[in-house]
Amino acid sequence: MSGPSAQPPTAAAFFDLDKTIIAGSSALAFSRPFRRQGLISRRAALRSGYAQLLLMLAGADADTMDLLRRRITALCTGWEVAQVRAIVAETLHEIVEPLVYAEATELIAEHQAAGEEVVVLSASGLEVVEPIAALVGADRCLATRMGIRSGRYTGEIEYYCYGEYKAAAARDIAEQRGYRLADCRAYSDSITDLPLLEVVGHPTAVNPDRALRREAELRGWPILTFADPVILRSRFQAPPATAAVAAGLGAVALLGAGLAGHRLRRRRRRS
Repeated sequence: MSGPSAQPPTAAAFFDLDKTIIAGSSALAFSRPFRRQGLISRRAALRSGYAQLLLMLAGADADTMDLLRRRITALCTGWEVAQVRAIVAETLHEIVEPLVYAEATELIAEHQAAGEEVVVLSASGLEVVEPIAALVGADRCLATRMGIRSGRYTGEIEYYCYGEYKAAAARDIAEQRGYRLADCRAYSDSITDLPLLEVVGHPTAVNPDRALRREAELRGWPILTFADPVILRSRFQAPPATAAVAAGLGAVALLGAGLAGHRLRRRRRRS
């Protein structure tokens, strides 16, 4: 991946992925095609929808991220890596392109025009993050790596690109490329990325969860709202199939909301 600038980058702009570049969870966005290909059951797809709902409503706090990590690693244990990569490649534009914030792609282009390297750092799996980063024009990405044996996922995590590890990745990239961290920028929606935001000279909260919004306001950090999840507006119009996928994802989220409400009512009756 490479940006449009012919000159060596002078600094880096680090971007979180979920709810910063795309609306929602990249790890869960492919639940529908994975189900079509027989990798996950209907029940697992519904559980993924519920996890997506938690992510959207509660924000990606440590408990939510741990829930997602455990469910996703359990789901993909034994899957063939080649099949996962093929499904992601075949459905990338159908599933992900309508979720990408147009404001994010414009910001990415601005950083590259200014001679800055754009790096995506994500806790989602590399097989999902890498093609999405290429889609939005990022120069490189780092993401969580699952253990692989004989071409299949083992269910273990070799590298978890999360929390302090994102900050460490930013420091390593800056050292390798000769950037001053004081000149670098970082964008995220989540309080779990506070270490990353603290390590750069120019942190920005994007669609922040409540905890990160409070922190950003206390520290005087800029806060951006990205609200237009349609990439490449000048040439891309969502076809009926894409609209159907978006509606399907919405239906899963609504079902998750119904499950959450049902469980809450049950707890209230018990009390």
